[in-house]
Amino acid sequence: MQIDFHHAVTYVVARYADFSHDDAALVAHCAQYIDDATNDGTVTFDGDILYRRLSSAHKMLDYRNFQGLKNHLVWLPFHFLPGNDGLAAGENPDESLIHKLVCKPNSPIAQDMCRACVEDQDKDYALHRLGVTAHVFADTWAHQGFAGVNHKINMVSGLKDENGNADNIFERKITSLFGNLASHAIPPLGHGPALSYPDRPYASWSYQNGLDRPVTVERNNTELFVEAADELCKLFQRYLAGNWDGPSDGLQDEQKKHLRDRFVRFADPDGDVRHELWLDDIAEGRLGFPAQDLSYVPKGHGSWKHQAIGEVAAVDSEDKVYPYDEDFLTSNWKMFHDAAKEHRLTVIDDILPKYGICAA
Repeated sequence: MQIDFHHAVTYVVARYADFSHDDAALVAHCAQYIDDATNDGTVTFDGDILYRRLSSAHKMLDYRNFQGLKNHLVWLPFHFLPGNDGLAAGENPDESLIHKLVCKPNSPIAQDMCRACVEDQDKDYALHRLGVTAHVFADTWAHQGFAGVNHKINMVSGLKDENGNADNIFERKITSLFGNLASHAIPPLGHGPALSYPDRPYASWSYQNGLDRPVTVERNNTELFVEAADELCKLFQRYLAGNWDGPSDGLQDEQKKHLRDRFVRFADPDGDVRHELWLDDIAEGRLGFPAQDLSYVPKGHGSWKHQAIGEVAAVDSEDKVYPYDEDFLTSNWKMFHDAAKEHRLTVIDDILPKYGICAA
């Protein structure tokens, strides 16, 4: 999913679940920032004060994608949550072990992740963690069938767009960049070979996967995204109730209609364009709740990072020393990273081992 869902739709669904504007905006900001927190390493302040942040995303051509440990620490817990083939803890797929790592919508692992978030609300960064969880949970619908590791299972052939037309733009682009080395230059990681088709809310598309016996997969993203929004609403409702096992109604029919209509109508392949259309409708009060101005600044002036440490550069250096202010401890930027670290620790060290998955 892209910024239109992770930021705008997450905000809308949080409002539908009865979050206030401010809390919904915070949760939505964190949900999107997972895709924009690409820097890692130590931040150094004067007085020999240090803070260790993490990166929760790599760009597709980032060298870190070729490093197994860095891959596992980013793609598995934040973007391609392993699905254990939809099986409960202690059960194993009949097929090869890679099927444990393939992402599955609303899998038992995803449910355990959501439960851990709902049941741990006593920290200052609890809402920030909810945003992190919302990103990963929603992506289990868009990223289903792909794994966050370098494996042939992620290879795609016979890709066809919503009109049934073959699309080999990936091969053309990679060949233009790397020539005859193309097949070795780009790892089969996540849904890279499927381009942005899994992330487009309006798209109906098909492909053949990379199994030894390829299977043709047909996807209707609109219905998948509506289902994801409905389950996301249930997560938010359970969070507000403080009880993962409690009742939750999800989205009302009219709310689903609002979302489905825009998923279909905002049919631009550019996620930023779709995002602006959502923000316009939110600002005009067209979604069933009072009008609100909503914005998102990932980096630079006005960003959470700028507010926290005064940095406006998209990429910073660990050699730089920043002036320290005690307000840093309660800044949204720090609390996002605290939440992301807690999320990663819970997924990698607590949840996945119960399913026989040792990721890092």
